[in-house]
Amino acid sequence: ALNPDMVGWMRIEDTKINYPVMQTPDNPDYYLHTDFYGNYTIHGCLYAEEDCDINLPSDNITIYGHHMGDGSMFAGLMKYKNKSYWEDHRYIVFDTLTEHHTYEIFAVLTTTASKGKGFTYHQFINAKNQQEFDEFVRDCQQLSLYDTGIVPSYGNKLITLSTCEYSQQNGRLVVVAVCID
Repeated sequence: ALNPDMVGWMRIEDTKINYPVMQTPDNPDYYLHTDFYGNYTIHGCLYAEEDCDINLPSDNITIYGHHMGDGSMFAGLMKYKNKSYWEDHRYIVFDTLTEHHTYEIFAVLTTTASKGKGFTYHQFINAKNQQEFDEFVRDCQQLSLYDTGIVPSYGNKLITLSTCEYSQQNGRLVVVAVCID
């Protein structure tokens, strides 16, 4: 009731990630530097890609968040660079306003967001067919920092978390997970 832009809530155990997820289809990056109450902040909010449908849901929902030096927002995703961390922390909880969902991480990768370079994970929203879905999953797995042994199937719903990563210019750390309930 406090903010109609809120579309859900995300939690990841043993991280500071326990935040609302916002979405503004007509103003895509509004929450890049805006808090839940509409005030300027460098932290921003977690927010969903504008073309994703949270309620349907889309085949893949991309959610962005800053990698803050104080460990807040999506900084905790950096722990997933280590397979040993993933082994004990495989799950993401993402509740929409009407449903509860748990996702299991199947790929963790780094890429660049520089125009014309890198893996354009954020452009995959709905698969036109099984081949397109399988190609996206295969690309995620090939770029993944380690093999999780998890292979989503056509028809599964995915969530992709994106934050800044500093090993390359305009780098991104991307965590991709499949809905298991």
